[in-house]
Amino acid sequence: MSTEYRSFQALSYGELEELNLKAKEQRRKRVDAGKIREERLKYLTDEKGIKAVTVLFCDLEGRLHMLDYDKKFLLKSYENLTFDGSSIRGFTAQKESDLRLGIDWSAFYFAPADIFGAGKVLVFGDVIDKDGTPYGGDTRGLLKTFAKEQHEKNKYTLNAANEIEGFLFAGVDAERNFGTTGKFDYVNTGGYYHSLPGDPLRTFIDTVAEVQRAMGFENEKDHPEVAPSQFEINYGYGEVVAAADQIQLYKLVCRQVATRLGMTASFLPKPVVGVNGSGMHTNVSISKDGKNLFWDPKGEEKLSATGWAFLDRILTHGNDICLMLNSSVNAYRRLDPHFEAPNQIKASAVDRGSMIRIPIGNERSMRVEVRSVAPDSNPYLVMLSVFKTGIEGDTSKTKNLRQAERYLPDNIYTAIENFRDAAWTTKLLGADVKGRYADLKQASADRCPRLLGTFVKPQEVLFHHEVYNQFLWNQF
Repeated sequence: MSTEYRSFQALSYGELEELNLKAKEQRRKRVDAGKIREERLKYLTDEKGIKAVTVLFCDLEGRLHMLDYDKKFLLKSYENLTFDGSSIRGFTAQKESDLRLGIDWSAFYFAPADIFGAGKVLVFGDVIDKDGTPYGGDTRGLLKTFAKEQHEKNKYTLNAANEIEGFLFAGVDAERNFGTTGKFDYVNTGGYYHSLPGDPLRTFIDTVAEVQRAMGFENEKDHPEVAPSQFEINYGYGEVVAAADQIQLYKLVCRQVATRLGMTASFLPKPVVGVNGSGMHTNVSISKDGKNLFWDPKGEEKLSATGWAFLDRILTHGNDICLMLNSSVNAYRRLDPHFEAPNQIKASAVDRGSMIRIPIGNERSMRVEVRSVAPDSNPYLVMLSVFKTGIEGDTSKTKNLRQAERYLPDNIYTAIENFRDAAWTTKLLGADVKGRYADLKQASADRCPRLLGTFVKPQEVLFHHEVYNQFLWNQF
């Protein structure tokens, strides 16, 4: 179709970066929500080139959903955006299906026109129950509430950054076609840090990095990973809800860019047996009044007593929360000790087989790194389980946190059993959400062979919660 009559907004990447960094700084400084709302409404009203607002929210398994609202309609109706919750897996039953979306105006992104379409902006939404309260199944809302409580009660700011690995495969919809092809085709076999300028993997990484930069991600580094066609694109620390939002956007951008290049970005934890899988190493710290509470120059590994107690609690509950950190059948292929698998329930500064690593840090950067997280997990559940466990969980007061006496499960059935049996996960999520989440994971497991075996089965790909196929999801 001709575009000569269209005049929708299409800003340069430099202009987008400036706008997104300004919005990010407002969020970081906790600018009053009412002030931000009025500023955004004025922008949408005044900017004639904006045609639609894309509102994003997340279901219980971490699947990202998006609705486009006409800008003029949204300006009039943003306080009453209803949708059918019974159509979202893990949300309400049909008899109580009406839910609403509240706009989180601080989580506002100015979008590149060549990736998301001209004249669009993105914003995350809060899921609201019919009585006006936050919906219990909205994991983003659970995380947001917990982070707010910690800031108000303890003056804590919860910080996180994620190293998200993925694979780039030849062809569009490589995952959905796996049942027919039975394989994934690499686009690059160069390996760690190695790709030639202009080859398919390097072109993909460069393009994604440019989009992230324009969206205010504040990139750090990017490179091919150890396995063939594997990538990692790193960006800076953020407050915990913003960090989880960026995980969703990161994967969305990667998939969109890959599709436009005629390829598939996959975040299956172990799509190919025999090579390293993909992880989502989750770096976390807590600050108070601008001070990093995990830093102690005299502490063991320069980690403070607060930091050691935090990781002790996570290790104590390692098996309880494993299902939230590794939420798919395929994720348990990655917890294989032959490939630097972080399946040992211990902490170490050097051993990459440890569930938690203590990286070299300083007063600003000191943190702990939870290495056992898979890239297909719900980022809001990951952040909630890590921080709430680290702050409020039980501690075994293990004498030697560096010695592995226990290991993470090697299959999803054991993980589900541990999750269901743990009193801590009931405290963490509430009985209702815990039960719904466990039932969803049980349904996924029961669709796949119980024994993983030595090659990837079609079911663990085709019935994976991030492989977009509504027809198959509805067959559970």
